[in-house]
Amino acid sequence: MLLKRFKSLIAVLGAAGLTLLGCQTMTASNTTFQNLPNPEQIERQQGQLKIMWRIFTETKFGTTPIDAIPLQTITKASLDAMGNQSNHVIRLGHSSHLLKLQGKYWLIDPVFSERVSPVQWAGPKRFHASPIDLEQLPPIEGVVLSHDHYDHLDAHATEYLASRVQRYVVPLKVGTRLIDMGVPKDRITELDWWGTTTVGTVKLTAAPAQHFSGRTLTDRNKTLWAAWILESGTQKIFYSGDGGYFSGFKEIGKRFPNIDLALIENGAYDKLWPEVHMTPEQSVQAFQDLGAKVLYSVHNSTFDLAFHQWRDPLERIAKLSKERSISLATPIIGEPLTIGRSRENKEWWVGLK
Repeated sequence: MLLKRFKSLIAVLGAAGLTLLGCQTMTASNTTFQNLPNPEQIERQQGQLKIMWRIFTETKFGTTPIDAIPLQTITKASLDAMGNQSNHVIRLGHSSHLLKLQGKYWLIDPVFSERVSPVQWAGPKRFHASPIDLEQLPPIEGVVLSHDHYDHLDAHATEYLASRVQRYVVPLKVGTRLIDMGVPKDRITELDWWGTTTVGTVKLTAAPAQHFSGRTLTDRNKTLWAAWILESGTQKIFYSGDGGYFSGFKEIGKRFPNIDLALIENGAYDKLWPEVHMTPEQSVQAFQDLGAKVLYSVHNSTFDLAFHQWRDPLERIAKLSKERSISLATPIIGEPLTIGRSRENKEWWVGLK
């Protein structure tokens, strides 16, 4: 039992890029990147020993599903059926998404591995299969990455896609990670916060987020983390990446009014690390700060990365959205959403164990 817990501890810490080992509220120095000051954050990160002790000793309940997670398989026919004049988003699981933006395909934080961990023999394991295999992906115009943690940057997927993707758009210094994984340097665009680039017909802007980075014990904050705004045609998509609640959401909303779809982190939160992941209540507040039209819940239902029950993020955000008359999107894995098109949102998790 102790050996099992030790393996679980090492794998969980690795899965989140050692997420739980004390993120500091820190703009960039000569050697590391830092968060913006965040006066709204009252609760502080707990000490790393306290977090490690809890991971090592506490028994989890209900953090992984017993019943099968609903899944909609993605096929070439279903992709072809999505119109080339519109913008579509398909959830692959966790924070991974396949987008079809006016006929061109994009990936956000693509993770296809069985486990999000430095090793594949231990660590958080997928609750469900990917709705599409790596080998079945259509030609990819671009990949957007939010940061380098294991549940957002998958080495296996990156190595496979290395020369199959036309352009990688990433935060500062993340390009070094990609080069090590076989991505040609001339296909990588790195951006600082508020930096902008255009790929084909899509304009991308990196925005601040309150998080941190690293894949080992010795490389904390050596790469930047970011949220993203993708503009395709007349529509805007916001992707929060990972992060705690901060005043930056209001600034993003001011700079990019009328965001059509906001993909916002909602999962892997805990009272011991309030600065790096938002509770559902904070996710809703972030959405309202942005002034966006539709709230799309991500970062849940695929991996066990915290102590809350697996349904908790979905149940709480659905309840809050009803109370505040928010248009909520919680598509099943593999279900396409066409931006600007009305849809019936189903609470697919209700009744599942």
